[in-house]
Parts: sequence; C-alpha cells; structure tokens
Amino acid sequence: MANEEDDPVIQEIDVYLAKSLAEKLYLFQYPVRPVSMTYDDIPHLSARIKPKQQKVELEMAIDTLNPNYCRSKGEQIALNVDGACADETGTYSSKLMDKQTFCSSQTTSNTSRYAAALYRQGELHLTPLHGILQLRPSFSYLDKADAKHREREAANEAGDSSQDEAEEDVKQITVRFSRPESEQARQRRVQSYEFLQKKHAEEPWVHLHYYGLRDSRSEHERQYLLCQGSGGVENTELVKSPSEYLMMLMPPSQEEEKDKPVAPSNVLSMAQLRTLPLADQIKILMKNVKVMPFANLMSLLGPSIDSVAVLRGIQKVAMLVQGNWVVKSDILYPKDSSSPHSGVPAEVLCRGRDFVMWKFTQSRWVVRKEVAAVTKLCAEDVKDFLEHMAVVRINKGWEFILPYDGEFIKKHPDVVQRQHMLWSGIQAKLEKVYNLVKETMPKKPDGQSGPAGLVSGDQRVQVAKRQAQQNHALLERELQRRKEQLRAASVLPGVRIKEEPVSEEGEEEEERGAEEAEEPMDTSPSGGLHGRLANGLPAGRAAGGDGFNGHPPSGSAGTPVARELRAFVEATFQRQFVLTLSELKRLFNLHLASLPPGHMLFSGISDRMLQDTVLAAGCKQILVPFPPQTAASPDEQKVFALWESGDMSDQHRQVLLEIFSKNYRVRRNMIQSRLTQECGEDLSKQELDKVLKDCCVSYGGMWYLKGTVQS
Repeated sequence: MANEEDDPVIQEIDVYLAKSLAEKLYLFQYPVRPVSMTYDDIPHLSARIKPKQQKVELEMAIDTLNPNYCRSKGEQIALNVDGACADETGTYSSKLMDKQTFCSSQTTSNTSRYAAALYRQGELHLTPLHGILQLRPSFSYLDKADAKHREREAANEAGDSSQDEAEEDVKQITVRFSRPESEQARQRRVQSYEFLQKKHAEEPWVHLHYYGLRDSRSEHERQYLLCQGSGGVENTELVKSPSEYLMMLMPPSQEEEKDKPVAPSNVLSMAQLRTLPLADQIKILMKNVKVMPFANLMSLLGPSIDSVAVLRGIQKVAMLVQGNWVVKSDILYPKDSSSPHSGVPAEVLCRGRDFVMWKFTQSRWVVRKEVAAVTKLCAEDVKDFLEHMAVVRINKGWEFILPYDGEFIKKHPDVVQRQHMLWSGIQAKLEKVYNLVKETMPKKPDGQSGPAGLVSGDQRVQVAKRQAQQNHALLERELQRRKEQLRAASVLPGVRIKEEPVSEEGEEEEERGAEEAEEPMDTSPSGGLHGRLANGLPAGRAAGGDGFNGHPPSGSAGTPVARELRAFVEATFQRQFVLTLSELKRLFNLHLASLPPGHMLFSGISDRMLQDTVLAAGCKQILVPFPPQTAASPDEQKVFALWESGDMSDQHRQVLLEIFSKNYRVRRNMIQSRLTQECGEDLSKQELDKVLKDCCVSYGGMWYLKGTVQS
C-alpha cells in the first residue's frame, strides 16, 4: 500500500485493438546507411516477396557520392560480377556497385505477443503483427563473380587442351531405368530437405511497389492502424476481468510446453539447439557434422555441460574411430529407409557403412574399389559413405578426414576399451556376412597407441613367416606332450585325459588335427547315455566343475570377478541352450559394452577363464565332428551346451546333444526315432519342435546345432 501511495496514477489511456491490418502487417528490420539519411530519403529501387514463405528482398540504392564510398572498390566489384562487357542486362549497368540487396529471415515463429502501436489524441491503438522479418545484406553478387571466374578459367583450359587433342575421347554412358516409386518412398522424398528447398525455389516472386512515408497512399493505409469502430465494438477482447487479464499476461505452463521447439531435420540455430535436451543436441550435431573430435563437441555444447554426461550420450549415437567420433549408420539410415541412388534398403546400407568405418579403425587409408568389391554396393552409395568421413587423395585413396586424437585415447581408457569391445562384435558380424579372411597385422607393443598405418606386402610376408616359425615350434612341443599323455592313458585304460590348448587361435585348428590323428577311439562297453564321458571327464565330475586333472579351473575361486562372470554365463545359457565359443565371446563383448566404466569385468577375462566358467556352470562341450574342409574358425568349432536346466525337456535335449556328438548334421526323422528309442515314449510334434528350437537350426532340409552350420 505504501508503494502505491508513492507511485500515483497520473494519466489513464484508453487502449483500442485495430484489426483492419491484422493479417497483413509486417515489421521489417534492416540497417539504414548512411546515418544522416532519414527514413523517407532511402532510395528503394525494387521489392519482391514470396507470401507462403514470408520471404522478402529489398533492393536499395547506394549513395555513391558520399565521401565514405570507395569508388575504386565499387568499380572493381562491378567488373568482377559483370565482366568487361557490361550492358543493361548486367547486375550493375553503370559499371559501378550502386545498389545493394537485402534478404529477409524470420526472427521468431511466434508473433502473437507483438503489436504495432499508434498513439493519437490520448488513445493507444494496437494492431497485431503478422510477421517480423530481419533483412540482412545479401552477397549473391560474390557468387556471380566466382562463377564468372570459373567460366574464364574453364574457357582458357579448353583453349589450351584443344590444340593438343586431335579428336574427343569416346566416353561410356551408363543408362539406368528408375523403378516405380512406392508410396513410402514418395512420402520420404516429399519430406526431404532437398524437396522442400526445391519447392521453395519454385514459388514465384511477387513484385511490390514502394510508397514513401509522405505519399498519399501511405497516409491512406496508415489510417487502418486506427480502430475503425466506435463505442468499443472491435475491442470486446480487451474487456476482461482482472483474473482473465492476468491469465492472458501469464499463461499456464501447459501452454508453454506446447511451444517447446522440437528437433528439426535440417536447420537449427545454436540458440534453439541449446533449448533441447542434451541427448537431442548431441544427436543433431553428430547427424549434421558426421565426424567430430570430442573437444569440438564440448565447445559447441558450452562450458556448463558435464563431460561425463556428454560421453554417455555420444556413445549412443556415434562410434570411436581413430580417437574421433563418427555418427552411427542407423542414425543416418533409419529403419524402412532406402538408398536414393540404388534403392537398397537401410539394413544393407548400414552394414556397408559399418564396414567402411571398421576399415578406418585399421588404417588411415581406404580404397573405394575394395569397399565396393566387398559390399557389392553401387559406386554412388560407397562414395557417400566415404565422403561422410574421408577425403580423397590422388593416387592414394581416401584418407580419414581428421587426425588421430591421441589425447582423447589417453584421457578416457575406459571408453576406448568399451568401444573396442563393440568393434570386435561388429568385426565378427562383418566377417560372417562378407566372408572376410582375417589379415595378419603387426601387433603393437603393450602400452603403445597411435594411428594405424599402411602395411606393405613385404612386411606382411615377414610377419607371417615369423609367426609360422613360432607356431611350428609350439605345435611340436604340444604334439610331444599329447603323445606322452596318450602313452600314460594306455597304461591306465578307462582314464582319458583331455586338456584345452592354451595356444593362440591360429594354432588351435592344427592342434585339433594332431589330436584326432593320435587319439584312439573310445571302445569302452559302457554305452549308456549317462555313463559316457563329457569333456574327457565322467559326467558327475564335469557337471560338478571339479576342473581338469584335479586342479580347479581359473576363475572358479570365490572372487567377485568370478562370481560376476559365472552369473553372466548362467543367465546367457538359460536363454540360449547351445552356443559356440565365438558367439559366447560376442555376447560377452556386448555385455561389457553395456556396463559402466570401471566395472570389475574390465580387469581382463581370458578365453581359458571364460571356457572354465562355462564348464563349471553345468555346461558341457559337444565335440561336433565338423567336415575336414570346414571354413569354421577354431572358436566356432567349440560348441557348449547347458546339460541340465531343470525343465521337463532336459532328457530330450541330452539325447539330441549326444546325436550331434557323432554327427555333424542329422535329418528330422532320425532325431525323432532316436528320441523315441532312448526315452521309451513317442514325442508329440510340439515337444519335438521345442527341443529342436532350443538347440538346432534347419538348413537345406538338414538339422545342425546352433552356430555350426556353414552356408
């Protein structure tokens, strides 16, 4: 009350709402130069508008007699734009830059809060604004100057080359027939940025006539800014109760939420971008930039953003390549989309682009023909992939667009390790899809990190020779050890000792061949199902997880890491009863990628520890007799199965696994007859289908254990 007494009302003004120009009134904002000129003195040469887009262009004369005007610079600009032979049709017919074009852009999409006010005879008349446009100088004349320069250079080159060439080269022309456009493809094309730009360009310009401030037509139109009605007929909207008026001034938060900007598909200002959630900001930036260092991303997001939150968000939309982040393929090619060049579905495009990204994790350089030969995609699609993340170098190929970011690699080892796990899973998938052969690459010493480089053919040959020599020596020692074990087994018939090889993957396949050559056949009379040996041990010991040769398996101790690993193995085999070692490692890598940084499982899990944990969890290795010429890797030939899950189908699955321990592939009728013979009852079709679905896959009329079929 005291404040109201100190600030008395000195005048009351009636407010009127004029609507005659409510749908036609625009506010133009543009610089006026020189400052000494008044608004009415501005020489407007022409104006035009595109009503649907609310786009305006104004052409204004420049005062060339002003002392601040540089005449030599104006003549040079006119010469660059129109050339030496300028005429009336040129941009600057006076051979001098004597005019300037202003092009509009919308300042705000919501103009309902703005109005033009006219105060006259103690009354305030308000007219709502239909649009607010800011006009900025257009520099399209520079584009014309560049085009003229390129035309002159092309003409000079054509003149020089025509003297040397006797006749034109014959060029091959590729003819393509477009397929009929589907309704979904048409809708995607209509919603694309290129289509909208083309649509906007097709809208015709409407030329306007400018009337000065003191022109009689301007005076007549200005009268419409006054409320035409008498007695407040037009002002019923201003007759509100105090509570209604307060609601109009401060609308509820629900209405504000409706006006929140959504993530557009093309252009977004940085001010609008920062109003979005952090995840949307990262996704929009990566989708537009394609490749970005982490430091640049942090600078765009602002200093107040937490780097940990950004790291968490960037891994959802991008992959780490040479220390830089490259947007994921499924972000650029969403589901149900297709290639604009060849019509290939998004799934194939994502697979091909992932192959290009993976190649850049191995080397700084990629050759386009090699990518096209592997992915079987058209040249335009492959070029699009490469242009996203590389630049072409003459006679060298495509080089990754950004330098190796070693600083990020050293600063965030946990993120690097998770990304390495993801790339390992992607590599395994690509090798299976494209039938890739693992290349022999030189390994870096421990602790060394740096950008991948090109490896010459001679270097690869030398590396292969050294590894072959090392493998030969290891194989000799391993074979000698196995012979001694077999001699010991012959002394104690009925005891069969089997150890898993500790050698690398490259040695396992040859060791398996040596084992099969030296190992005697099992001719023991105990032919019952449950009396047979699994993994070289009695069934009771194998299921109990006693380990090999009386020693506990590595990782079987009650450490937190071992318990965590065993929990993962048990949960995995409860979902999938049969897994190869290769598939289990892929699932484990995906599991690691989903864990938070610094988790105990990142301490390092060896293949041997993983296999021992599988056996200790009640699983058994099924020695599937693969064909001699199989293309399966050693990890793909190691098949593990959950022996007992606690349901009614355990006995049926055990009989099925026993069948596949002696047969690589089996027909359905043989499986059914064997199950009937072993279980003593006829299985229904539903029960048989369930057992086969749990453990097998069908291919070419035959049944295989999961993961063992070679297409």
